[in-house]
Amino acid sequence: MSSDRESPLEAFKRATGAAVRAIAERGDLTVGFSAEPPGYSGTRVRVPLPTRDLNVRDVAPVRGAADAAALRLRHHDAAAHARLLPTGDTARLAFEALEQARCEAIGANAMAGVADNLTAALEERFRRQGLDRATARDQVSLADALRLIAREALTGAPVAPATQAALDLWRPFIEEKAGADLVQLKAAMADQQAYAREARRILADLDLEVGGDPEKSEEEETAESGDAQSPEGADNDEAGGGQSDDAEPEATGEQQQAGGQTEETAGAAESSEGEQQEMEGAGAEQSGEPGEPSRPDFGRNSLDSGNYRAFTTEFDEVVGAADLCDADELARLRMMLDQQLQHLQGVIAKLANRLQRRLMAKQTRAWVFDLEEGILDAARLARVVANPVLPLSFKQENDTNFRDTVVTLLIDNSGSMRGRPITIAAMSADILARTLERCGVKVEILGFTTRAWKGGQSRERWLASGKPAAPGRLNDLRHIVYKEADAPWRRARRNLGLMLREGILKENIDGEALLWAHTRLIARPEQRRILMVISDGAPVDDSTLSVNSGSYLEKHLRSVIEYIETRSPVELIAIGIGHDVTRYYRRAVTIVDVEQLGGTVMEKLAELFDEDDRRPGGSRRQARGGRR
Repeated sequence: MSSDRESPLEAFKRATGAAVRAIAERGDLTVGFSAEPPGYSGTRVRVPLPTRDLNVRDVAPVRGAADAAALRLRHHDAAAHARLLPTGDTARLAFEALEQARCEAIGANAMAGVADNLTAALEERFRRQGLDRATARDQVSLADALRLIAREALTGAPVAPATQAALDLWRPFIEEKAGADLVQLKAAMADQQAYAREARRILADLDLEVGGDPEKSEEEETAESGDAQSPEGADNDEAGGGQSDDAEPEATGEQQQAGGQTEETAGAAESSEGEQQEMEGAGAEQSGEPGEPSRPDFGRNSLDSGNYRAFTTEFDEVVGAADLCDADELARLRMMLDQQLQHLQGVIAKLANRLQRRLMAKQTRAWVFDLEEGILDAARLARVVANPVLPLSFKQENDTNFRDTVVTLLIDNSGSMRGRPITIAAMSADILARTLERCGVKVEILGFTTRAWKGGQSRERWLASGKPAAPGRLNDLRHIVYKEADAPWRRARRNLGLMLREGILKENIDGEALLWAHTRLIARPEQRRILMVISDGAPVDDSTLSVNSGSYLEKHLRSVIEYIETRSPVELIAIGIGHDVTRYYRRAVTIVDVEQLGGTVMEKLAELFDEDDRRPGGSRRQARGGRR
């Protein structure tokens, strides 16, 4: 029967799934098509959604993403990779990029069709991120550049036209520092451990923090530790000095959470884990975004920051979401967010309606009785019938003293939020803004990250200044305004899609982000101000922590939180995703599954409003005073 015939789209999906299982040589794989970034987790492979018309331009990148994931599954040993993974966050991303290039090159050299698909997927990603129009080196991550140059060295094929501009910006620097070691990559391509050693050597040439060699014997490590005070050892201070890879091997497993890490390494491990997971398919997207920086005022609000300072704030920026992305791309990203909303909207919408009912009840449902004028009180007519001498009774609806409120949602835009966490955060922000706007509560949605990996222009300025000691914060801040408090949701709705853009999410300096959001709230005229932080880990910035103490950012975050919680009228609440933030925030909750985020956001806000009612002299108590 004709109704039983398979549609072209379903046939394409079935063929792609079969190709993934054949290339990976694993029959237990399940291939899912979604709007999420490509990659794999366990036996499930994520592949981008193909277009319904299956035109050639859109089909090739889908096949390329599928081939990249399959080749990684076939040629990659996760345990060996974890043992050799560098310690620095930037070094880890670069190491991941080189390993992905190796897996893809093996397939490209063996199969011409796979090579074409991989090229199409890479070109599509670079165009989508705007990297094909890059004009400055800080707009392209070092990891992306290393992946391109390694691909060229391993396959002998010229780089694709859309990636040429990005590679040209980095090629002179990479070849000058590591050109001699690059030529050794191809000879070691078939042996992952030998290739990993060459990759670590390249990263060391580029002055990235790689840590000790975990494959060395105890005797070699002991002998080398005696030379720690030598001039050669002193030269490594810039790289962050001497953490060994053994400090966090479990934290870098590609399909497991960082359960065994120490407190000192927890932040770095969690920041890199989300980025690493996306490398498991078509590589991590961590490129910079073009944009004109503004000069923000990161006021301290009478906060005693101790020894915390920024080496320079010249390159920091507070930027609107629409300025980081062109209108067409923003519309496409918003469409992706709407597709994701379809799956969870039912659950979150119920919670949003429940919150709305609570707020609207507080605002409109209070009556004053036994008045001489107003609306006739039918409930008291019986006493008039029984005794005609008594006067008629009237009632009147009374507005409650519901305090004017503004809510700021501050969302961690670090690389470890990539994938499902940032998607759920964007959906929750969208639902929350719509719900509270209907209740007359204004909502501001902010994000925080950095402009670059490994310090950006701030670090270059520090290097040019002779590397002075204790420079303080050493990266370029990027604070993003997705929705201003006074802007209606319908005008800002497209901006929320920017959170799904690959390359926006980098590192996180939470303390200064909290101060920035707090400063904006303090300037608001509303009587009640609520600041809700959504984060998945401790503050991590590889550049800053490599030249300061390991707890430098964390201490500043704690002092900022202490100031807001004890000396500010702003009410602070935090939601941790897979990370215990209760050790930082007095009022906090930790969720394990990101699917809980939408409900948790709604419930915690509802608790805050209910808590306000329970206070002596609260709004509902005042409103109901006339019931007696």
